[in-house]
Amino acid sequence: MENCPLILEKIKSIPDYRKGNAIRHVLSDILMIGLLCILCNGNTYSAMYIFGRTHENLLKSFLQLPNGIPSQDTFEHVFAKLNPKTLSATFSEWINELKEAAIQSGRLIVSIDGKTLCGSRRKEQKPIHVVTAFASELHLVLGELATDKKSNEITAIPKLLEMFCQKGMIITIDAMGTQTEIAETIIEKQADYVFSVKENQPNLYREVANHLEYEVITENKEELQELKDAGLYERTIEKGHGRIETRECFICNDISNISVAPNWKGFAGFGVILSKREVIGKNPTLSCEYFMYSLEDTSATELLHLKRHHWAIENNLHWTLDVVFKEDDSRITIDNAPENINIFRKQAMQLLKDDDSFDASMTAKRYRCSLDIAYALKVVGVK
Repeated sequence: MENCPLILEKIKSIPDYRKGNAIRHVLSDILMIGLLCILCNGNTYSAMYIFGRTHENLLKSFLQLPNGIPSQDTFEHVFAKLNPKTLSATFSEWINELKEAAIQSGRLIVSIDGKTLCGSRRKEQKPIHVVTAFASELHLVLGELATDKKSNEITAIPKLLEMFCQKGMIITIDAMGTQTEIAETIIEKQADYVFSVKENQPNLYREVANHLEYEVITENKEELQELKDAGLYERTIEKGHGRIETRECFICNDISNISVAPNWKGFAGFGVILSKREVIGKNPTLSCEYFMYSLEDTSATELLHLKRHHWAIENNLHWTLDVVFKEDDSRITIDNAPENINIFRKQAMQLLKDDDSFDASMTAKRYRCSLDIAYALKVVGVK
């Protein structure tokens, strides 16, 4: 995908919250330097200042910089006071343009999950918990909302759905978001859902688990083949890095024996994924995940595919933020700064994902940006 319009133009559209005659630095200059610094392996306000001073002459070719490079304190003040909703909404316009161009190829799978910013914890403040909507096939963050604790995901998810959910999407959510009101919101928007089912919905969980245990799961090869031919069973095996992962998916499209089914708008079926992970020299680990869905005429193959995409938000997005961008090590804590920097990290990740001129890992791309400012500028679309 091409970064069009340029990310700099989007940053320039962010309204300045500052008032008065004492403003010495242009807001878009401050934010653009911050984004470039994050791309180039910088993780702190001091790094933003050092980055700016190091590349000041080059930055002047496309930024205004009326009073030179902002101080470290200026970067800290701006990121602490800038409204994250405004920042997220501005970037969402850019993301929507990419999304609309890409969604033409088929249904968009969107996973919603939360992540606690461990480094945002302060003595008088709990760490911020950010709920993100992530389209893993496109590597697009469609929206995010911050809450003060994980339990508030339930109230954050409907607000997040209002930001991006539209006809034809498939929304996957962990058990925290498995709520009748959320199911209703998704169906009303003419989208579909796949929800994890756990003990937070005790009646649903018990009935789904009992039905699958006694009526679906079998080890008889002939019965398994019959289920597979009917689209009710799928099995995959993955090998690599010294491990073998086997997954079996069973589904049931008959919900007549689920007494709570009428409470769930759009409820069309349920299933289970049995996973076995074998690592050389260790005992195998087994796991079991139940789920429900609203899709009609679906199959175990498709649902296993959808669940794998949901796991990608943890394996791709959250892992990248923690390991590549060192988010859990960050000690940026004041006011809105943790949320704003989280948004910037996601935009930096998006820009690096979209760049196909350098075939390398996210870590390698970020490292190259730190060594080659010309490459970093290319990534953000500055010619």
